[in-house]
Amino acid sequence: MRKFGGVDELINTLKPENPVYCIRPNSIKKSVEFFKNNFPGRVLYAVKTNPQEKIIKIIINNGINNFDVASINEIKLIKKIDDKVKIYFMHTVKSKESIREAYYQYNVKDFALDSKDELLKILEATGNAKDLNLYVRTAVSNEHAEIDLSRKFGASPSEALGLLRLCKEHGKKVGLSFHVGSQCMHKISFSKGISEIGNIIKKTKINPDVINIGGGFPSVYPDLIPEPLENYMSEINESLKKLKLEKMPEIYCEPGRALVAEAGSTIVRVLLRKKNKLYINDGTYGSLFDAGVPNFVLPSRMIKNGRALSKKLTAFNFYGPTCDSLDYMKGPFLLPNNIKEGDYIELGQLGAYGTTFRTKFNGFYSDAIYQVDDKPILSMYDRKDKVNYLVA
Repeated sequence: MRKFGGVDELINTLKPENPVYCIRPNSIKKSVEFFKNNFPGRVLYAVKTNPQEKIIKIIINNGINNFDVASINEIKLIKKIDDKVKIYFMHTVKSKESIREAYYQYNVKDFALDSKDELLKILEATGNAKDLNLYVRTAVSNEHAEIDLSRKFGASPSEALGLLRLCKEHGKKVGLSFHVGSQCMHKISFSKGISEIGNIIKKTKINPDVINIGGGFPSVYPDLIPEPLENYMSEINESLKKLKLEKMPEIYCEPGRALVAEAGSTIVRVLLRKKNKLYINDGTYGSLFDAGVPNFVLPSRMIKNGRALSKKLTAFNFYGPTCDSLDYMKGPFLLPNNIKEGDYIELGQLGAYGTTFRTKFNGFYSDAIYQVDDKPILSMYDRKDKVNYLVA
């Protein structure tokens, strides 16, 4: 992978016709170090967030050796990169074939579920194995999340009681888990989830081997500025203490966005300007899905490339290169008023889901990936203080 000191150097050197994707290893190192030093337990990287091989290798090299996967293909990918890491199959709906292959061919022993039928499927596919670690996922409030996961996943608290008892009968180890939803903007969601876990423990009188508080840890965006992650960790620690368990279970988490969002950005080129509409060469069918469907406002900046930048900022909407009118990103994206055709824009926080959602619709596709060593546009980890986030 070709390396550049920064995005500006990359553009001045290559002047790319097509979109290019940038990876920042230093950003991953900082985020991984934060979770290793501040989370009170085991950190599992959520592979779905960014399964790019270079990213996985950087994560492993910085000390995370546990991976939350959702499919047999993710298992194959991780094991191909490093056969020694541990895999957790945490998707609650899996095919029998995938469970069987994971267990027998890849030595996966950890499986999540949120229904009795899924438990029976796991037991049948593994031949009623006696060395399974089974995790009951319970539904919790996702009211503070930008993307709600509770409608699709999680047993109701009452259903979780019976499931935990069944898993206790069949599993070598049992766990209770929840997920507060993606890009959770309030730390209280974690304390509510832990409190719900506490209620299940009290009613079943089963102290689990593991409490998995899932993912949902936020990154920072121009219109989504969460509290410092230290506050989330304090809330989690205090909530666990309030459970007053005789023996504290092992604690897991599954961060994705918070680990890799800052590590990636996409550089696009303006194809046409119509007043405050910018037509660019990447879009929702490419690496900018998050800017379209869930309407995340990505941090943006115009790259000088020898041009003077207007001090007046204008709010722009983006349109991608395809013929589909759904290829639209509302924004607003604040950029210099004098931006025009041929100018380049860097869009940040795309280490999370940027390369994951790309398609080849209409023939528009770019797989140009480069390493850069400058700082991201916004950062949760390079802060001037506990409130203001770094803006490059």
